[in-house]
Amino acid sequence: MDRILVVDDEEKIRAIIRKYGEFEGYGIVEAENGKEAVALCREQEFDVIIMDIMMPDMDGFSACSEIRKIRKTPVIMLSARGEEYDRIHGFELGIDDYVVKPFSPRELMMRVKVVTGRNRNVDEGKEHEIFEAEGLRIDFTGRIVSVDGERVELSPKEYELLFYLVSNRGIALRRETLISEVWGYDYYGDDRTLDTHVKLLRSRLGEYRKFLVTLRGVGYRFEAGENQY
Repeated sequence: MDRILVVDDEEKIRAIIRKYGEFEGYGIVEAENGKEAVALCREQEFDVIIMDIMMPDMDGFSACSEIRKIRKTPVIMLSARGEEYDRIHGFELGIDDYVVKPFSPRELMMRVKVVTGRNRNVDEGKEHEIFEAEGLRIDFTGRIVSVDGERVELSPKEYELLFYLVSNRGIALRRETLISEVWGYDYYGDDRTLDTHVKLLRSRLGEYRKFLVTLRGVGYRFEAGENQY
């Protein structure tokens, strides 16, 4: 049974998530604030964390930052605000997804399934697949990205977006295709999440951001001179 840690200072929100989570077969553990969540993560392991941003004592961002020091547990962040700054800050901390309140509990459970399913679908014993172009090196199997010999840390979604773009290099990829293939569910809402991840990827890649080309009115395409696996 996958275990979910639900962190929110609103009891009604926790109750709703518990109801839908238990119906889907998940074990649910609750925390009222960030400090309690960090303490629980020091003692226990969870398969995914659903955490609100605005909480007393310790907000969700601070709690996520502390948890990242001890665990790599996937995090789905909840927020009553949908500002780009909050999204970017959350993704920079390494969260896996961002859901704006009010939200659909069924949609939230779909996102949980995607996160937990992705973490189980890791190929073992597979021969390493490497992509190299100029000073950019991507180890698909090891999920390692290096820029001019320096390892670059990416969030899980940044990895998946980059890997999908590189695997389909030279192909014009529509925004709808990228959202469907990378996020893995019927996305409800705008596509700012995709744009935010592209912006973050470009900042991580340094001068090799030139490989990630914007196709106005269409989407994106990954272009590189020398490619090999």
